[in-house]
Amino acid sequence: MADDSDVAAFLSTVPDAQRRADAERLCALAADVTGAPPALWSGSIIGFGSHHYRYESGREGDTPAIGFSPRKQALVLYYLPDDESLRARLGSHTTGKSCVYVKRLADVDEEVLGELIRAAFQTRNVT
Repeated sequence: MADDSDVAAFLSTVPDAQRRADAERLCALAADVTGAPPALWSGSIIGFGSHHYRYESGREGDTPAIGFSPRKQALVLYYLPDDESLRARLGSHTTGKSCVYVKRLADVDEEVLGELIRAAFQTRNVT
């Protein structure tokens, strides 16, 4: 769940200056593209909007519509669409099961990243 923690204060704790600057830029980009304010989720994920899910088992909960975390090795972006045509134009990145990893924002096309963020937000945001 999102909490009222100060996103700017969290970002100021990122030890690597380049990762911190990239995270601040990514936060501004996501806020601009989505029109949603950033919020901290689970203490280390900066999320925008909200997505409610319910499994067939009855389990349900909320996640950010889109989110990212400035981890030690990379910026980790969550919930971006699996759109190969956009990802092919994104630039240097890797993917995990449901994540996109970017070492430096300078390595990716921010316009394409904005398109991925917009697509995810429009699909997943319920607020």
